[in-house]
Amino acid sequence: MKYRVLVEVDEDGMFVVQVPSLPGCLSQGETRKEALKNIEEAIAVYLESLQAYDEPIPPSIYEELVEVAA
Repeated sequence: MKYRVLVEVDEDGMFVVQVPSLPGCLSQGETRKEALKNIEEAIAVYLESLQAYDEPIPPSIYEELVEVAA
């Protein structure tokens, strides 16, 4: 499954990642790579929790990129 994530750098230089379609699902890391690895784990745990409580799992995203000549 694919989920859109937002990556921001906080005032301490930590990379903070959140998943808009999974409320409350967020993580962080000292590097962008570490933060993205950590959010993958957080998403997996979040989805396991939804399954354990028979809650609906938000659908995976499907994106297309369109290139337009300027």
